[in-house]
Amino acid sequence: MATIHVGDIIKPGKFEHIPYGPELEDHAACGFPLTLSTDEWKGKKVVIFSVPGAFTPTCHADHLPGYLKRYDEFKAKGVDVVAVVAANDPFVMSGWGRIQGLKDKILSLSDPLAQWSASLGLSFEPNKHGLGVRTARYALVLDDLVVKYIGVEPAPGVTVSGADAVLGAL
Repeated sequence: MATIHVGDIIKPGKFEHIPYGPELEDHAACGFPLTLSTDEWKGKKVVIFSVPGAFTPTCHADHLPGYLKRYDEFKAKGVDVVAVVAANDPFVMSGWGRIQGLKDKILSLSDPLAQWSASLGLSFEPNKHGLGVRTARYALVLDDLVVKYIGVEPAPGVTVSGADAVLGAL
């Protein structure tokens, strides 16, 4: 159950990510992980959506593509940053982002061991497949680090954390 609520200031967190650059286009380079802190979002409007795992069926085919397709609509509504978060390592997140064609539009952030998501009450541990702790499927809208929207999926699938729901909340 989420321990963060609309109106709360987001808990500080750090993510690993590999920034997009043209050198990643040929898929021969891996890039170097950098640390991104939630402090970098001060004064910005940020949409974060979280998936249990890169390259998994619902995340890959249903969740992330909606955000990429509607990216320009998010920007038109004043969103400065759109980011996808998962417990996968930064190399997997970067590879997934390249396969999906995110380029520099959507940040692919690694939440190692789902620590930040867990601090928000937004992680889970699936018992099947031995996957370990995962980020829950959720979406947040932050404005100057204040939570303006939370959409945590109540069941499998993409509804309240999808691009349509978040755009409707902006």
